[in-house]
Amino acid sequence: MKETAIYIHIPFCDHKCIYCDFYSIISYENTSAYLNSLINEIEYYGERNSDDRKIISIFFGGGTPSFMEPEYISQIIESVKKNFNVDLNAEITLETNPGTVSREKLNEFRNIGINRISIGIQSFNDDELKFLTRIHDSETAIRTVRDAHNAGFENISIDLIFNLPKQTKQKWLMNLEQALLLPIKHISAYSLILEPGTILNKMVIDGKVKMQSDDYDAELYELTIEKLSSHEFQQYEVSNFSLPGYESIHNNAYWRYKDYFGFGTSAHSFIDGKRWWNFSSVKFYNDAVNKNSNGIAGKEILSDEQRLNEYVMLALRSKGLDTTELESLFGNGWQSKNHDYVLELLEKQFLSQENSYLKFTPKGYAVCDEILSNLK
Repeated sequence: MKETAIYIHIPFCDHKCIYCDFYSIISYENTSAYLNSLINEIEYYGERNSDDRKIISIFFGGGTPSFMEPEYISQIIESVKKNFNVDLNAEITLETNPGTVSREKLNEFRNIGINRISIGIQSFNDDELKFLTRIHDSETAIRTVRDAHNAGFENISIDLIFNLPKQTKQKWLMNLEQALLLPIKHISAYSLILEPGTILNKMVIDGKVKMQSDDYDAELYELTIEKLSSHEFQQYEVSNFSLPGYESIHNNAYWRYKDYFGFGTSAHSFIDGKRWWNFSSVKFYNDAVNKNSNGIAGKEILSDEQRLNEYVMLALRSKGLDTTELESLFGNGWQSKNHDYVLELLEKQFLSQENSYLKFTPKGYAVCDEILSNLK
């Protein structure tokens, strides 16, 4: 059976952070109608795609999924299990924001089948949290991690953001050191990206905020790799680190080019080389599902060249490119075209090679976007 992941978007949020460009709405008026649409969409795809697939991961993203009551999330999980063949050991992740969950609520999430919690902390520094307009403080962040652990969650991940305006190396190092004191198994460490349309982008345009340089960003990134690797956290993707055995199954489904369904507003799906995406607006999404039983806003069938480029990019950004598998899937054209450039990257120690695998070194990860753009 084909291993497949499922992403479910919960768009509801009580606050829009200045850097966020994910689709979210500060309203809870349409939660019941949205739940009905999600279940209808899940049933629609389950009827057409469940026979030859095994669901290895269910991921609730947002928005703020942890704002919803456990019963709301439970109904969605039960619908997926009813309509798809869900592996008994499937990873079921809930994105969670500090300040939105109590110890009791975390217990309830555990009881309905959530077995992995991803906590959007972003920083343990209260000044940085205020700048990012997060609703929590550092004390709440630390308590949320400990509450999750005490509720029985063994697999806990946290998100952190580096290269904030005026962030010193010492401040970022203190964030990492605080994280390492907590009972976590996974860290996603992202550089602050200036996304068009965000409040932060307008603040920069208006001259109210000045972003730090790319060179400084690279220094903080290399510091991150060095610090986490010294505490047994293994880097398995550009921004993701885990203790042995705790890589995100859901993340790896994307990076290893497996199939995935996306349900809900703005969600993307990739099945059998076909990609489609849903309407972002809750109203448009609900209307589309009511009419067609799906929320599709657009779709494309990838060409062989697109599939090759995506396969190479995703593999190099994560565990490495298996050139033997690459040749079996796409032939040897890519290796021939990029032979000299790959040799140069190996000589300059941006890439390393072990048997048939090409993999970024920490030095290479720091400039991976530039390297990937130069591949033919």
